[in-house]
Amino acid sequence: MKTMKFYLWAAVACLLAACKDETKEPASAVEGATAFYQSAEKQEQVMYELPATLSDRPEQILRRKGYTVSYNKDTKCPNWVAWHLTKTHTYGKHQRSQEQFTEDSVVGVPRATDWDYYNSRYDRGHMCPAGDNKWDAEAMRQSFLFTNICPQNHGLNKYEWNDVEMLCRAWARQYGAIDIVCGPIYDAHAEPKYIGRGKVRVPQRFFKVVLCRTGNPKAIGFIYDNEGRKQPMREHVYSVDEVERITGIDFFPALDDQVERRVEATARLSDWPAE
Repeated sequence: MKTMKFYLWAAVACLLAACKDETKEPASAVEGATAFYQSAEKQEQVMYELPATLSDRPEQILRRKGYTVSYNKDTKCPNWVAWHLTKTHTYGKHQRSQEQFTEDSVVGVPRATDWDYYNSRYDRGHMCPAGDNKWDAEAMRQSFLFTNICPQNHGLNKYEWNDVEMLCRAWARQYGAIDIVCGPIYDAHAEPKYIGRGKVRVPQRFFKVVLCRTGNPKAIGFIYDNEGRKQPMREHVYSVDEVERITGIDFFPALDDQVERRVEATARLSDWPAE
């Protein structure tokens, strides 16, 4: 069933590939994706990082130069942000010090603004980090759009979350490229918490899943509490299957079914050495 779903996904994406305006609101997660069927003349190219379409929450897909975001108009935050991180993209001359956080005019109002975060005691937490977008001026600028941002505890943002971001860049350099998806988790049993007049919802936790397709494919996941206490990385490793159960998001649906089942079933940090 999943294979049939992927072929339908790829076919629709093929029809939409000619659309060059990436600022308009697409109808679903297939829009903006570039996929071509493999044939004798043409090699298949698929955006493996894109999760499956969501049906249980609002979703507006926004294609950026360095990432794709599934935006939720109710939370004023992304459902997920996905990107293909190459070794080349871990380097560049464009620095975050030259950028400012910016409203995303593509999404409707009310939407997150800088004032929502002012005196909120939460950082403007990047999902796709600025450090993954130094390779291009536009990519760097777009990483500061509020549709790529969530309210994040300062301690988590500065330490544990930053540690995983740096580790992902090390993996991209070591393996050549990786696929990444991350985003917020809102626990159903928790009382909703918001910041600002725009009512930007504060996540209880954050997830990140990483796929390496180089050599023998493998995947790993992480979930961190949105708190400032110490959270050792080894204690926050999850399989992709576990992250899917917690988030309700189907990651890496473009993978071959057998490969997907194998890589998503288990995760060990020891299988991911970084030089």
